[in-house]
Amino acid sequence: MRRYGAAVVVMAFDEQGQADSLERRKEICGRTYKLLTTKAGFPSEDIIFDPNVLTVATGWRSTIITQLISSTRHAGSNNTCPGQSQRRHQQHFLFIPRQQRVREAMHTAFLYHAIKAGLDMGIVNAGMLGIYEEIPKDLLELVEDVLLNRRPDATERLVKFAETVKKKDKAEVVEDEWRKGSVEHRLEHALVKGIVDFIEADAEEARLKLGRRSWSLKDR
Repeated sequence: MRRYGAAVVVMAFDEQGQADSLERRKEICGRTYKLLTTKAGFPSEDIIFDPNVLTVATGWRSTIITQLISSTRHAGSNNTCPGQSQRRHQQHFLFIPRQQRVREAMHTAFLYHAIKAGLDMGIVNAGMLGIYEEIPKDLLELVEDVLLNRRPDATERLVKFAETVKKKDKAEVVEDEWRKGSVEHRLEHALVKGIVDFIEADAEEARLKLGRRSWSLKDR
């Protein structure tokens, strides 16, 4: 792996199985870091820790998420992993409600808190992410009650909310609005939202409009 310049993704598993607590994540990630850096001579910046995200609101207590955020902060600290100035962690996250609006808010809020705790690498579906500040306050409170385990009935309250949300054809509404903007605005929106349907046409329009001059999205 070193000969080919590869990085490693380390999941929080060992001989005893998957880590399911903060202490187990600390133990496995710390042990792995020591083995890789001191015994195998592996550069710390090429180690990607995956402390494992377990599904919330499906039988597992929501403390799993708070433990994950804590372990992410712990694994990325210089005290635990010295020399790992550009620490990286890989996560994925699931939630039971199939209502698109709720799922998007769950993923967005989770990443917001995980990034603040030190998460700096992830595999995500850009089309399933929103902007934290734009999540409605009532929904954000319910979502964070689940993620941060702030009250015992958090899951029930969020599921009840998800069942009452009226289904809307969000994609059609958004398309009608953002497609009316300038080509710079359309490209920016597509990049943020992970929309590829119009990328070739918009890129060609931008090429014809802007030519070779340097430009910024602020020009729009």
